[in-house]
Amino acid sequence: MQRGGDLSEKNIDNPNEQNDKEQKERIIKVALAIFLAIFLVALSVILLQEGTDREEVATYTTATVDASVKRLENPIDFDALREGNKDIYAWIKIDDTEVDYPIVQSKTSDSFYLRHKAEDKSWTPSGAIYTEMQNSKGFNDSVTVIYGHNGYAESMFTTLHKFEKKEFFDSHPYFYIYTPTKRLTYQVVSAFKYDNRHILNSFDFTNGNDIVEFFTTVKDPDSTVKNVREQLDERLTIESKVVVLSTCITNQKSSRYLVCGVLVNNEKTY
Repeated sequence: MQRGGDLSEKNIDNPNEQNDKEQKERIIKVALAIFLAIFLVALSVILLQEGTDREEVATYTTATVDASVKRLENPIDFDALREGNKDIYAWIKIDDTEVDYPIVQSKTSDSFYLRHKAEDKSWTPSGAIYTEMQNSKGFNDSVTVIYGHNGYAESMFTTLHKFEKKEFFDSHPYFYIYTPTKRLTYQVVSAFKYDNRHILNSFDFTNGNDIVEFFTTVKDPDSTVKNVREQLDERLTIESKVVVLSTCITNQKSSRYLVCGVLVNNEKTY
């Protein structure tokens, strides 16, 4: 009986020991599996990050090279100009004319720069070269109208009237607008006498039909005083960006003289 009792006690104790051992082994295996999974995830993240870093470096290097090729020096010191007037946001230049001025836009009054200087906002009868608040400052509108006075000696937009002569028109196909980050080149499509309507109020340039109507006038003005460029670098379409330079005609209050250019080149500057 004693032997049988010993055997019975042994049979009860051994299964528990076996179970404990198996449980410990399972815990170790689970722990190893978790550690391995964490290691693999960490390794994947490291490899992915290295690949991303290489790609970013390659992209940056390529972009830097491309930018160095495409960018050109900006001749306008906008930082210095804005110390005098923060309304200055661009600069217009037309070769062989006196048009070489900052462009401003008032935040409060479209008529302010009719009689105020761009450089410091001081009063002057000749005003400044300016746009109205209806136009964005990025020259992304279908039509941007830039205004300047005529008749104050050779200043402001007076020398736009040189485009009335066909020889000058033909030999000066472009004008340029600088912003702090780019140079925009416009090809002169036409220059002509127009009525004195307010263009931005007379046409809805968010409407395709109005764009087509105005662009048709730009390409073929109904005027006895006009010059038109037949061969353009790029075809004038509804997607084109047109800048209209608008000034007065001496002793003709009911008329305006317009020089219209289409954007043909957009270059980054430094």
